[in-house]
Amino acid sequence: MPDPELTDHRGRPRVVVTGLGVASPAGTTIDGFWSTLLAGRSTAAPITLFDASSHSVGFACEVPDFDAVPYVGPKEVRRTDRVSLLALAAAADAVADAAQAPDSTSLGRSAAAELGVDQARVAVVAGSGIGGIRTLEDQVLDYVERGPTRVSPFLVPMMMPNAPAAVIGIFHGFTGVNLAVATACATGTNAVGEGVRLVRDGLADVVVAGGADACVSPITMAAFARMGALSRNDDPASASRPFDTERDGFVMGEGAAFLVLEPLERALARGAHIHGELRGYGATCDAHHITAPLSDGAGAIACVQLALADAGVDAAAVGHVNAHGTSTPHNDAAEAEAMAKVFGERGIPVTSTKGVTGHLIGAAGAVEAIAAVLAARTGLVPPTANHRSTDLPVDVVVGEPRRIAPAPALSTSFAFGGHNAALVVGPPPDATAP
Repeated sequence: MPDPELTDHRGRPRVVVTGLGVASPAGTTIDGFWSTLLAGRSTAAPITLFDASSHSVGFACEVPDFDAVPYVGPKEVRRTDRVSLLALAAAADAVADAAQAPDSTSLGRSAAAELGVDQARVAVVAGSGIGGIRTLEDQVLDYVERGPTRVSPFLVPMMMPNAPAAVIGIFHGFTGVNLAVATACATGTNAVGEGVRLVRDGLADVVVAGGADACVSPITMAAFARMGALSRNDDPASASRPFDTERDGFVMGEGAAFLVLEPLERALARGAHIHGELRGYGATCDAHHITAPLSDGAGAIACVQLALADAGVDAAAVGHVNAHGTSTPHNDAAEAEAMAKVFGERGIPVTSTKGVTGHLIGAAGAVEAIAAVLAARTGLVPPTANHRSTDLPVDVVVGEPRRIAPAPALSTSFAFGGHNAALVVGPPPDATAP
């Protein structure tokens, strides 16, 4: 008979988070990231990664002072797109956290041994919404200006969307399941959710799951601006304003975030530090429009209900929502409608980290899953930066962190293509929570 303390309401292994790593505009350490979120401080600023003087939108949320050389050395940095470098750094930090190792840059292929696991039983699920787009843009220009013989032989491995998953596996010598997810803005959430499934199904003993994107590039910024998705606010720092009446689009961001997942039984046996629990996962598709969400939020509602059922958690037990909250007129309205229908008159505290970080595309869901884990663990819900007022049916956390009782949290992602994904996370198993 399975131990009821180690299995969930469906008899599956309980899945816990034992490692966290971020490379985000809000910080490249978990403590720094969390402090910035709690301060509600926007990170949007003029673009430095390229000359944006001719662009209609010239600001974004960049990862400041990012240096991948300590992880892979200068030669590999030149051969690897920024998206993969961000992913590798965040994943290595998460693995080091899980192994309780002091130096993530040197752990490398000894990681499995430090975790006490066979390398063939470690899986990687690493998503990217777009892949190595900056390398592709640069190489297209080289082709046009200098001809086909000047195209880099490293273009393919640098641009392919599975490169982040591959480099994480290579760096650590993890030979288990290795998957790449690409569901646009839902990528990070889907990657974590699929990682949960691998643990529950016994296909891996440890999973490194998350997402990365590096979309602050000339063509990408121009494309999103041309389709009207980006904010054109005169003040970058106040441009991303989720659920606010004055919202006019999102702020592009870049970054990566990864979580290390494993069964509760294994984590307890090896004395791991447990950050939280992944209790439920849901995924649906609107099957409606390539970019626009269903205005009534039906797809999002179905997704959230699947996640709650998977977790065995009633909507009334959820403590807060880390919303997708992009700061676009249609997405925020549809999401607010969905939350109102799911949680009813009771309402629920809602926050969006995108007011601070901007929209990290494929990394967004993983970054926000980490934020939800930290909020569930600490009982502090970060405020939504730049939010002043709303005419939407949603209780937005503003001004300062809101303290709540230990409770499960919901983290949602909704993407171009109609992809919907949601996670239910909880505090560590020894915390008091439904």
